[in-house]
Amino acid sequence: MSIRHGLLALLEQGPRYGYQLRSEFEARTGATWPLNVGQVYTTLGRLERDGLVKPHGEDAEGHVFYALTDAGRIELREWFDTPVDRKSPPRDELAIKLAMAVTVGALEDSQVDVAAVIQAQRAHTMAALQGCTRLKARALAAVEGPAAESHDLAWLLVLDQLIFQAEAEIHWLNNCETRLIRHAARPAAKAAVRGEQQ
Repeated sequence: MSIRHGLLALLEQGPRYGYQLRSEFEARTGATWPLNVGQVYTTLGRLERDGLVKPHGEDAEGHVFYALTDAGRIELREWFDTPVDRKSPPRDELAIKLAMAVTVGALEDSQVDVAAVIQAQRAHTMAALQGCTRLKARALAAVEGPAAESHDLAWLLVLDQLIFQAEAEIHWLNNCETRLIRHAARPAAKAAVRGEQQ
């Protein structure tokens, strides 16, 4: 998740200070990826160091505003124009957990029940999917309403992604369960064949 580029995109709309950037970022993403103000200011410091933003005055309360530089606009255009790289996928905790559960669960004295891990995750993901579906109904009403704003559409797009991701995860968990069942049946089938041959 590129907070750096998200902040640059928000600054393209005009100068902002850190708390405004945090609020607008969360409004556009429905607070799916919450930011703390310290993280925003740390990122702004790096962007300033890299020449992508510059201080642009302050208000009566001492909030320092930041504005995009020409280099920042170029960086932002390149980000929008470049597809997200899928060659190095991010680590997925669930995939790692199941891979470890399968290997640890194969030990004779293991306390890991891989099927239970899958079932618990599927129930959790199904609940998340239902929550996102309810939120989508509200987001659709906002987008189709007379006072619709671009951040309503942005939130709807994020919700669609979360729904598709949850659906894919449930499908993958079902596939994992099927593979486990088939794998468990293989030694029993081999033993039965050996018994018939003797």
